[in-house]
Amino acid sequence: MPRLSGINIPDNKPIRVSLTYIYGIGETRSKQILKVAGIDAEKKAADLSADELNKIREFIEKNYRIEGDLRRDVIMSIRRLRDIGCWRGNRHAKRLPVRGQRTKTNNRTIRGNVRKTVTSGRKPAATPT
Repeated sequence: MPRLSGINIPDNKPIRVSLTYIYGIGETRSKQILKVAGIDAEKKAADLSADELNKIREFIEKNYRIEGDLRRDVIMSIRRLRDIGCWRGNRHAKRLPVRGQRTKTNNRTIRGNVRKTVTSGRKPAATPT
């Protein structure tokens, strides 16, 4: 199992898909990396030589922020928004949608899947004692 940037990438998948297991690399960026490195995108990750893996590793380290550095940047950006007390920071703090999404009906997953049903409002008949 090849290891890039501290992540074990799957052997049995094409390298363009395997690279997406690294945080910060998606499908498009994966294709760009392989194009610059001169590696066939459909080649299986297990079939790569050590030289090809080194080309990929060096290019990624030189040109992109990934994994821990990227996660730290994202966390610091959110913390900055919360500290200055802006609207987006408050939404992050309350764990609500940040980018203007509707919240009356469509944010069940972020609210904890709350499902409140409305009944007819009629009270059940009293049972005789």
